[in-house]
Amino acid sequence: MPQGYADRRQLARSALRFGMAIQEIHRGRLIDHVHLVVRDLAASRRFYGAVLGALGVPVGGEGPGFFWADELFVSTADSVAAAGELTGRVHLAFQAVDKEAVERFHRAGLEAGGRDHGAPGDRPYHPGYYAAFLLDPDGNNIEAVYHGPGKRSADSIVIRW
Repeated sequence: MPQGYADRRQLARSALRFGMAIQEIHRGRLIDHVHLVVRDLAASRRFYGAVLGALGVPVGGEGPGFFWADELFVSTADSVAAAGELTGRVHLAFQAVDKEAVERFHRAGLEAGGRDHGAPGDRPYHPGYYAAFLLDPDGNNIEAVYHGPGKRSADSIVIRW
């Protein structure tokens, strides 16, 4: 919880007061990729393979010391892609297509060695925000969120070169 906020409800009220209660969001134009450098690649591969699979996102590929899925790249510290140090604790929120996907994510993550950090349920961030939280093998706060019914302009953005 950020310093100065007693609980998540207070944080949500503050977010609403500062204009975060909008009716349209964009995805696919800000984050190019997220790179996690982990202690135990096999444990991370098992965890992320399970939770992403539960959300319908396959692992895209893997090689010596790394694997990736869409914008997420995970490697060991001694991988060519890493700077030799573990990343710090981060919070990643993955999109879910419905509440059932959030629940599958949570079950799959627990079965794959994740730790519960918030069971599936409604959250006070905005109406319709349904999420679950897990801690991955390195202690990162991993969330699956369904924002409620809405119309997507596309399932994903595809870039080819």
